[in-house]
Amino acid sequence: MSVSASPAPLLGDRLCENGFDCVKILPATNDAHGGVIVELKEAMDSEVFATLLRSSLLHWKQQGKDGVWIKLPIELVSLVETAVKEGFWYHHAEPTYLMLVYWIPKTGCTIPPNASHRVGVGAIVLKDTKEVLVVQEKRGGFHGIGVWKMPTGVVDAGEEIFEAAIREVKEETGIDTEFVEVLAFRHTHNSLFGKSDLSFVCMLRPLSFDIKKQELEIEAAQWMPFEEFADQPFNRMHEPFKYMIELCMAKVENVYDGFSPRISSSYFAEELSYLYLNSHDFDNSFGDLQISHAHP
Repeated sequence: MSVSASPAPLLGDRLCENGFDCVKILPATNDAHGGVIVELKEAMDSEVFATLLRSSLLHWKQQGKDGVWIKLPIELVSLVETAVKEGFWYHHAEPTYLMLVYWIPKTGCTIPPNASHRVGVGAIVLKDTKEVLVVQEKRGGFHGIGVWKMPTGVVDAGEEIFEAAIREVKEETGIDTEFVEVLAFRHTHNSLFGKSDLSFVCMLRPLSFDIKKQELEIEAAQWMPFEEFADQPFNRMHEPFKYMIELCMAKVENVYDGFSPRISSSYFAEELSYLYLNSHDFDNSFGDLQISHAHP
């Protein structure tokens, strides 16, 4: 017997076996991995919740279910202690809810961990005159050390890498840009809250030139000759920044091709996504392959 969002076998919050003895359980929907999801929306007494949770866990165990997810809106935070006492643990939290999980089988738990990475972008915005858009920050690790750096920021949920780069430049400097390529990315660990970071270095082309800096986070912003930017002692002393400068110079001299987004669809996702690839080499190679297949 399956617990789902459909009317049977649930009658309100009752599970009826063979049409008789009704046992109250928590309404749940099946997930795609052999577990169930409980999304509570209405206030409930903690003792009533504990009773329902015990009977529900027994039923799901009899059904052979694996993971149990309970999504608690912030208004029902008083039920967290009850769930924890029944063996649930924290999985992740968002501003409006907390997600708790429980693993029923005695075998090893295969519930995926919470998100392990934060994704960031850095934007190299370069004029045809070889001037680069740089900023000094009011807060963070770069504050007060006199370093001019490229605009940077964090990719929002549901936001593409190229969209984030364009947005961050606009927010910090007021400059409109066109995305060109991802030049490189860097993988670091033990960052904010012990998470790992993926940082994408992007090249953009300016569409406007009058700077209007963000007052909250940006101390100063300007167009700077690229050679002056590259010659900063900080860039020469720190290898990742040195590589970034060299990549940018190679791109300007047309001896390096980065990765540009190509829209794609997937059988497993309704929304379109982007695949980042070296379009120059791929298109040339793919054309050669087509020719070779046509003329064996």
